[in-house]
Amino acid sequence: MATKCGKCGPGYPSPLEAMKGPREELVYLPCIYRNTGTEAPDYLATVDVNPKSPQYSQVIHRLPMPNLKDELHHSGWNTCSSCFGDSTKSRTKLLLPSLISSRVYVVDVATEPRAPKLHKVVEPEEIHAKCDLSYLHTSHCLASGEVMISALGDPRGNGKGGFVLLDGETFEVKGTWEQPGGAAPMGYDFWYQPRHNVMISTEWAAPNVLRDGFNPADVEAGLYGQHLYVWDWQRHERVQTLTLQDGLIPLEIRFLHNPAADQGFVGCALGSNIQRFYKNQGGTWSVEKVIQVPPKKVKGWILPEMPSLITDILLSLDDRFLYFSNWLHGDLRQYDISDPKRPRLVGQIFLGGSIVKGGPVQVLEDQELKCQPEPLVVKGKRVAGGPQMIQLSLDGTRLYVTTSLYSAWDKQFYPDLIREGSVMLQIDVDTVRGGLKLNPNFLVDFGKEPLGPALAHELRYPGGDCSSDIWL
Repeated sequence: MATKCGKCGPGYPSPLEAMKGPREELVYLPCIYRNTGTEAPDYLATVDVNPKSPQYSQVIHRLPMPNLKDELHHSGWNTCSSCFGDSTKSRTKLLLPSLISSRVYVVDVATEPRAPKLHKVVEPEEIHAKCDLSYLHTSHCLASGEVMISALGDPRGNGKGGFVLLDGETFEVKGTWEQPGGAAPMGYDFWYQPRHNVMISTEWAAPNVLRDGFNPADVEAGLYGQHLYVWDWQRHERVQTLTLQDGLIPLEIRFLHNPAADQGFVGCALGSNIQRFYKNQGGTWSVEKVIQVPPKKVKGWILPEMPSLITDILLSLDDRFLYFSNWLHGDLRQYDISDPKRPRLVGQIFLGGSIVKGGPVQVLEDQELKCQPEPLVVKGKRVAGGPQMIQLSLDGTRLYVTTSLYSAWDKQFYPDLIREGSVMLQIDVDTVRGGLKLNPNFLVDFGKEPLGPALAHELRYPGGDCSSDIWL
């Protein structure tokens, strides 16, 4: 096998080779206590997902952080498939940037994968002093051996879309990736594609706007993002700003996995649409809306129309399927993207949400459904919240789903999530015809955690996955 060669580094030589990798047996995911009323630190949970294990679908280890109210959010690796050719590199550390405290926790997952331990803490003061950045989000490893983390703002909570560079061995803060003074107005997620000398980043809002909850007046005031920023990968400079029509709050961004691809997709949360970005013949970039989820006219909610709120998107490693979650409406969708300009819906499943029967929301007009969906009950547990973070198995046949978005917004939109905790579910995927089916034997109930109900967020496998690895 190519992955056994003597000069190989971490990960796989290509996305298609990664699809042949071993089945996942462990999942790491951060669990949050901020805004829940439980005065305990966030922690990294390790879940056993091996169906042959007696501990299948159970939390087998918890690593608490040394501080309170960090709001762990997304995670990334010290190195990944972008360093596949470098035999001196190995994927041993999981980085946990904190959205609110701006700390970065470096976790050793190699010494004992089933019981990770804390390796180092990068304190916010160092990041503030060297980068003037704060409110950290996405972490990606680079082929240079460095780790890059996107920021939403400056230390005062104003919008500032910059990027923190860490040394991939010592995790010392080296400074910013972008040229001095060259940060974007706002930040969130990013993905790079060196063969086209490009990185593209997204934006949510200034931390001062989103930190304590969602205020519809902030949308009217234009305080939420609706742009993509195109960066020259070699010069570290912003070269183009793309305004998204109907594309409010562009969050997760994914290039196609093929490293030669010159296009990808971004999920616009409040716009409830998926937009395709692509390279033009002249070398500039454009964007077009390719999927729109219609809002539902409702009664008993904060607004008369409920957007779907697309919060996470994924592409299968063979670039054949696009998946995304509608956190408010409550459904998870699978689209065939063989023709990226015309995605075709081939799978859909409801996993809770705000419009279930018997809830406080009455749907008055619905362009898609004939009736409100039934509440989801798995192994006797009624699922609170809606599908949010998703992760796909390497071979594309299993989707793992969690239900928490961000503690302040969870508290506002799904108060029952705070009381009952989030869950982790597993969906079986038909990769031939398309289709999604709940695995009724899999449930991780974070409502039963030892210190009280917790909010579980993003999912990672020890060997990498389709949203953390970038191929060169």
